[in-house]
Amino acid sequence: MDPSSPQELVSAMEQLFSLGALDEEGLLTKLGKKMAEFSLDPPLSKMLLAIVDLGSSDEILAIIAMIQTENIFYRPRERQAQADRKRAKFFQPEGDHLTLLALYEAWKAKNFSGPWWAQDVKKQLLTIMDRHKLGVVSAGKNFTKIQKAITAGFFFHAAMTDPQEGYRTLVENQFVYTHPSSALFQRQLDWVIYHELDMTTKEYMREAMIIDPHLADPTKMSTHKRQEWIGPLYDRYHEPNS
Repeated sequence: MDPSSPQELVSAMEQLFSLGALDEEGLLTKLGKKMAEFSLDPPLSKMLLAIVDLGSSDEILAIIAMIQTENIFYRPRERQAQADRKRAKFFQPEGDHLTLLALYEAWKAKNFSGPWWAQDVKKQLLTIMDRHKLGVVSAGKNFTKIQKAITAGFFFHAAMTDPQEGYRTLVENQFVYTHPSSALFQRQLDWVIYHELDMTTKEYMREAMIIDPHLADPTKMSTHKRQEWIGPLYDRYHEPNS
């Protein structure tokens, strides 16, 4: 495995600091240590821990398990239109995260018929939750709590509508677009948040969701703050004699 580039390391430190997982000395915070226990990408760990206080951890566990499961929707080449129509039945107006939750709930309603890796992932996360005595409760249809938790983990992936085309990201000010498979495709919304970018013909947002712009605070990791803190910290830990 090739070593990470300096830019990749700096980006990772930026993310951990913005999530509250690193302190100003570059050491793991109490929150950071908890996040590390889940063996998830840091934003997903933060999302899960954020929901514990809000009281909707059961739904967030299901969403994370679905995100971790690749190729959920089967789309054979010869029946793509039919597959797309079936997928659209699960679309939720709030976006893709709640669409994944709707799909999980439909599978749950059928008594988890057939093997599915999502259930294994959720069981593993439940074991860690139990070890740390973190309560698992359901918020039912209170989707606002779910949106708040997702924003807590992915606020740096917030994007606002652009009058010309697509969206512009809040932190990097780059153009991004709704993926054609998204529940939000062909809808132009004021603010969205996304899980990751998929670069094909454009920078497409994967797992996009409508958000309240007040939940996406750009000051949590502004360009100035990154330059002020992350750069010197990286240099200090990578000096030749350090």
